[in-house]
Parts: sequence; structure tokens; C-alpha cells
Amino acid sequence: MGNAKIYFTDMRCAPGDSLLSKMARVMDAAGFGGIDFKRKFAAIKIHFGEPGNLAFLRPNFAKAVADKVKALGGTPFLTDCNTLYVGRRNNAVVHLDAAYENGYSPFSTGCHVIIADGLKGTDEAEVVVEGGEYLKTALIGRAIMDADVIISLNHFKGHELSGFGGAIKNIGMGSGSRAGKMIMHNEGKPYVKPDKCVNCGNCAKFCAHSAFSFENPGKKAEIDKAKCVGCGRCIGVCNFHAIGHSWDSAGDSLSCKMVEYAKAVVSGRPCFHINVVNQVSPYCDCHGESDAAIIPDIGIFAGFDPVALDKACIDAVNAAPAIKTSILSERKHSCNDHFTNVHPNTDWRSQIAHAVKMGLGVEEYELVNVK
Repeated sequence: MGNAKIYFTDMRCAPGDSLLSKMARVMDAAGFGGIDFKRKFAAIKIHFGEPGNLAFLRPNFAKAVADKVKALGGTPFLTDCNTLYVGRRNNAVVHLDAAYENGYSPFSTGCHVIIADGLKGTDEAEVVVEGGEYLKTALIGRAIMDADVIISLNHFKGHELSGFGGAIKNIGMGSGSRAGKMIMHNEGKPYVKPDKCVNCGNCAKFCAHSAFSFENPGKKAEIDKAKCVGCGRCIGVCNFHAIGHSWDSAGDSLSCKMVEYAKAVVSGRPCFHINVVNQVSPYCDCHGESDAAIIPDIGIFAGFDPVALDKACIDAVNAAPAIKTSILSERKHSCNDHFTNVHPNTDWRSQIAHAVKMGLGVEEYELVNVK
């Protein structure tokens, strides 16, 4: 298939210029204007950020994308699906509250916010996964499937389950309904390390499936594997590193299912992808907090191929120096890969490899710098 062209601009701005103007130039150079938006609904798939997290993308980026869609005759809307875990985005009412609190309102972005899988996360479309190895169908938020054009606007970062989160994760995991997210997560199950558990109850507080109990003699957390869906939320919220995961195949399986969901979302319609590589936090923006960035800000990448786009961002992050005050500098470096050093039990390569195998895109890319 050859190399995919990925367009890039750095974070430097001369007086009179701005990052939003530079992003617009990157989009233009990448061919965004060649998409037929006239009288079309354009879903801008984004992560609104869990309240308390400050690493999520500023809504200014979303407004810049929405403005370009409108200028080309389209009708944009910002969208995401409800979360599987307990938080402030697990139904449409609190999800909208969270989006507005983080600045994603129609008044600040110039377009409306639609929670794609409805009030309770049950408004979904069952979509065939062409060539799926793990899944034959995917449960996608209906509003995303009803859109004529898909634009993913992504905060590129680390991730505790998949190694990294970029375009593939945003359109794959992020577009799944609550039931769809359960399907993607349902193989890997966490476990408790009793010697580290302090009976704080934080894991139970954030478990949407009431899988935790503290009824044993030592009052240590225990997980009911029949109730647990393997979403991994407890791993991230435990402050004492007392929750582990059976990573033997579960991480790879989740990444591959996520890829197949992404394939279901993008098949058969125009799609465009933008990765903003700034405030590269080690964990997902689903957390109600954000740890310090692991590397300096890099820039904005865009293109039509989500696989090449994510790979270009991976390479750029791995080539960047670690910030000394970050978790990356604290971890023992087993290799020259930042994602592996931050999350040694993950393998981001499985996500890229399966995406290539599924025909979602190519790994090889040509990076085109845009001033």
C-alpha cells in the first residue's frame, strides 16, 4: 500500500500566529478540504475529559475543527459515548454536565454536543466488523453511526491498558456503547495484591459492577470475577498499587478488539484524524486527575490514516526526552521505549500490528512538516 502521508506542525508560534491557525494549515495541507461536507453531518469524536483531569484537549481545538466543517458546508457535532465505569460520564445527563464543565458547550465550540449512545448508554447500532478475528459485530453509539463523516480529534497520551491512546483508541473504545465497552474489556480480569491493600475502599467506589467486597478476615479487597468485566478502572484509582492484572493475553486481546471496533466505525465513509501531542500524561483522560506530562509538548499531527498517524506520534514521543519530574523518569528503564517503561505490562505494538492486519491503515509513513 506504500507510505501514508502524515502532516505535522510543532508547538512554536511566532507573534501574530497561533496553534489554532497552525492546526488549520495542517488540516488544509493534509487534504481536509477535499472531503465533501455539503449538507452532511460530521461527527467530531472527542474525549471531553473526566472532571478533575486537566490534561484533556482544550475546547478551542474542537471549535477550530467545527468552524472548518461549517465553512465547507457541513453540520458538525461533538460526540462521545458513555463510560463503563462509575464517574461523571456514565450517562448522558452527567456526561453533558462534565463536557460543559470542561468547556465543551455549544457557546464555546460553535456546535452541539451529542452523547452518541443515549441517556443510559443503550442507544447503539450493531455493525458488522469486516474481517474481524475477535468479533463479528460491534455495538457502536448510534449517533456516531448516523454521521456522514467521522473526524477524530485526539489527545495523544499513555494508557494503562493499551500502552498508548490515540486515534485508534478514540474511535474504537470511545465509540463503543456501554455494552460494547464491556465486550472489549471482558477477557482480562484484575486481581488484588493483599500485602498492598489498605482497605481504603476506593476500588469499590469506582466499580460500576459491585465486584468488590471486604468480608475476609483480613478485610482486604476481593474481586468477584463473575461480576467483574475487566474494565481496569480499579487499577488506575488504587493509590497503593494493590490491584494487578492478568496480562498474559488480556491486554493484547483488548487492543485487538478496540482495533476491530475502530474498523467498524470508519468503514464506508470519509474519515479524518488529528492527534494533538501535548500534556502527554501517562494515563487515560478518563481519570479524575492527571499526572505530570512525561515528555515536553511536541505538536499536532493529521492525516487520513489513523494507524500511520498513531505510529508517527509513538515515534515522536519515544524520540523525546523524559521530563525529570514525571513518572517516566522515576521508572526503571528496561528499554528505549517510553510507553513500555511507564506501563511495562502492556505492549502497544499489538494495537498497531492488528490494525495493519485488519486493513485499518499502514504502519509506514512520510512525515510532512507544515510551518
